Parts: sequence; structure tokens; C-alpha cells
Amino acid sequence: MELLTVIISALLGWRFAPRRAAWLLGAGLLTGAAAQAPLPPPVAEYQVKAVFLFNFAQFVDWPEQAFKDDQAPIVIGVLGEDPFGSYLDEVVQSEKIGGRALVVRRYRRGEDVAGCHILFVSPSSAAQLERVLADLHGQSVLTVGDVDNFCRRGGMVRFIKEKGKIHLRINVEAAKAAGLTISSKLLRWATIITTGKD
Repeated sequence: MELLTVIISALLGWRFAPRRAAWLLGAGLLTGAAAQAPLPPPVAEYQVKAVFLFNFAQFVDWPEQAFKDDQAPIVIGVLGEDPFGSYLDEVVQSEKIGGRALVVRRYRRGEDVAGCHILFVSPSSAAQLERVLADLHGQSVLTVGDVDNFCRRGGMVRFIKEKGKIHLRINVEAAKAAGLTISSKLLRWATIITTGKD
């Protein structure tokens, strides 16, 4: 988390405790405060995306039946080759949202995905996206990716890097179909699209 504090300090010129740093960086990026600074080198791109994944857990509501019980954690999954390394684990370590712990799980194949709430589909798994989305049909899983046409193909949130900044495209239609409610606080900083357009 120390690196995250350094990134925040560089982008915003502030200093925060590491535990709050992830939320503040995500909030800063969502409000545009940090968006004026270019992203650091490519490794940092996935560090910022890891913070976004953490923040999605705060800006998305899942139906009660998406969790086994009141103590069940919010599971952030990575399908395919993991571009985050240990960083995603570090971001969510010891964090809780709505009384639920956050855990990270990694999946090699789409058919192995189970009990997940936020699923990042890595570029290495882009070829199986349609099958993964079909397998997740009827489940309340927020699907996230950064491959071309991700939302057009039925994914829910796409990261786009333009001019050194991370932008979001969100397929609200797909999220609603999965029983998810995305906060207007997140939607106001995203480009809203529908399946078939990206």
C-alpha cells in the first residue's frame, strides 16, 4: 500500500494513511481530481485499475441472494493471466465494505468461476468472453475488462486508456439484467453504452 500512497501524493499532492489511500485515489479518479495527471509507467496502470476494482465494491449494490449469508465476503475474481500481481491483494487486505471482507480469487478457466461478485476478465481470456458471460447469465456478477468491444459483447465495465488516463464505459443494461445497481456517483464519470455499441 505504500506505493499507492506515493501515487496519490504525486497525483494530488496530499498525504494520507495507506488504508484510506485506496478509497481516496479511486474517489479522486472518479471525480476527475487525479485525472489531469498522466498515469505513471504501465505497471502503475494496473495498480490504478486494482484500486478501481476495490472501489466498484463501494459503488455497486448486489441483491441479498448474491451472498451465501451476512458474513460472506465480496469476492473479486481475476480470470486468466493476472496483470495485477500481488497488488490487488494488497489493496483489499483488511478492508471491509458494509461489514463484508474482500477477498481475491484467481481462475484459469471461465467454467471455474463461482461465488464471484466482481470478475476482471484479463486480455488473455478475451477469446472466451462470450462463453464466460453465457455461463454467468442469471448471476449477479459485475464483469470488468479492458479488451476491445468488451461492453458491446455484453461485459459491464470497460477500462479505456486514452492520452495516459483511465476512463470507464459502463453497460448499465447488462448490469441491471444481472440484478446489480450501480451508483450514480460512478455513472456520472463514465460513458454509458448499451450492448452492441462500444
